[in-house]
Amino acid sequence: MEAEAPQRLTRIPKEQKGPSRRSRLGSTLNYIVLSILAAAWLTPLAWAVDTALKPESETTITPITWDSSNFNLGAFKEVIDAGNILRWYGNSALVSIVVTAGVVILASLAAYALSRIPFRGRTVLFWVILAGLMIPPQVLILPLFAEMQIFGFVNTYQGIILPQLASALAVFILKVFFDGIPHELEESALVDGASRLRIYWQIWMPLARPALAAVAIFTFVTSWNYFIWPLVVVTSTNMMTIPLGLQAVQSAFGVHYAQIMASAVLGGLPLLVAFIFFQRQIVEGIANTGLKG
Repeated sequence: MEAEAPQRLTRIPKEQKGPSRRSRLGSTLNYIVLSILAAAWLTPLAWAVDTALKPESETTITPITWDSSNFNLGAFKEVIDAGNILRWYGNSALVSIVVTAGVVILASLAAYALSRIPFRGRTVLFWVILAGLMIPPQVLILPLFAEMQIFGFVNTYQGIILPQLASALAVFILKVFFDGIPHELEESALVDGASRLRIYWQIWMPLARPALAAVAIFTFVTSWNYFIWPLVVVTSTNMMTIPLGLQAVQSAFGVHYAQIMASAVLGGLPLLVAFIFFQRQIVEGIANTGLKG
């Protein structure tokens, strides 16, 4: 009799198991921690809205309570009637949009040159730009104001916008992103006869959309909330931005907490709306540029 062929041992695949107990516990703890952080972030915002909707007589009662006998929009109406808030919104929108576009274009051009174009002193120039991150903006107020006076830009849009166009942080973020793009793309484009400007516009800019989105978002928020420089360079109420105008309204009210909170809510409302509509781009921009750390 012929020897029976040995039977091949086959491994029976184990049933796929669900998440382990440790993994489920870790996810639960993450949700708990994130929920606590979200509540801690939202509580001041909710308190500001609650205070703005209360009558002034109930904003200082003790013990503190979230309830009110008469929630109303009176504080918001008083803030709107006390100043030219629509004009201030328009000024802030114009300044923030122009500053954001200018920073994105200028910073991306500088970052591309520092990352891809070899020239003498490139490293030194980059470190000089980074040194600008260590200079407090308050130190530059007096020389910038003197410069704006020389050019006749005091109390003008140019005077508010121009000093905000130089952003060392934006140059740094974009240069780091450009350094990670493969050199082969640029080399093949140069072989095909493309110019540096064409490579920058048609290759680098589309590839850098996440970094550009992050820079644009942070620049817009910073410019919208900027207070010190507009306070110095603006001399008329018609040229005020929203933070400056609302501060002037608050000063006129004195210590009226409902109106103060209403002003804060009105000032931050556009940024909240922008976050709601562009939250996906904001999260992607932060994640892809490493700014979350």
